[in-house]
Formats: sequence, C-alpha cells, structure tokens
Amino acid sequence: MSDLGIKVMVVEDEFLLLEAIEKKLKLNGFEVVSCSSGHQAIDYLKNLVELPDAIWLDYHLGDMDGITIMQEMKKSEKLSKIPVIVVSNSASPDKVQNMLALGAKKYLLKAEYRLDDLIGEVKKFVAQERALKHE
Repeated sequence: MSDLGIKVMVVEDEFLLLEAIEKKLKLNGFEVVSCSSGHQAIDYLKNLVELPDAIWLDYHLGDMDGITIMQEMKKSEKLSKIPVIVVSNSASPDKVQNMLALGAKKYLLKAEYRLDDLIGEVKKFVAQERALKHE
C-alpha cells in the first residue's frame, strides 16, 4: 500500500514519459499500476481484484484512443465507476466533450502543466472523489 493509500493506473504509450510519471507518482506516495497500451490497461482492469482510485489516461495510444478505452470501461458497471483523468497533448472541443460524455472526470492538456502540477491535480481530484463517496 502507498503512503497516501491512493492507487493510480497510468496508461501512457511513450515509455520514457510513462517511466517519469510512475517515478514521480511513487515519490509522492502513490501506488502505481503502469500500462503502455490500451489493450494492456483493459485486460489489467478486467482481472484486478482491487481497482485503482483513478486512471491517468493518455488520449492517443498506439493501439487505441481514449474514447475506445472509455467505451470499453462503460461496458462494466465496476469499471465505469473508476474516475478517469485524461492527460493529453491535444484537446479539441469535440474530443474533450466526447471524453467527458463517456465519463471522464477531467481533461488536462499536458502542455499547460508541469509533471508536479499534474500529480497535484490527481491528488486533489482523488481527495475530492473520496470526500463525495463519504457524504
């Protein structure tokens, strides 16, 4: 278990970026599950006993896009409840709207944040989600 008790799945196909995100999250007390493709993430989620508190999802992956992953997650009541934060290099209004309509909780543009800021956003987001569950 992590220091914070927060488990985050990171889905990112750029290996060096995935490694950097994972390292930074762990340094900040998160437990991390890393996936380098959409298929790996879906397979992993379907077989996990303990679901992550949140998913850090890159929109553009080599094997599928964020919309496909969100559609797959919506097929399962259990998976559809996991909060998804999309962190992407591109954010057209249509893309953002589609992802939010499919259940993504937040859509962040990589260029607008430093990695430390993104991690702060995830931490704040998970705290808010947990507070809502306990109301």
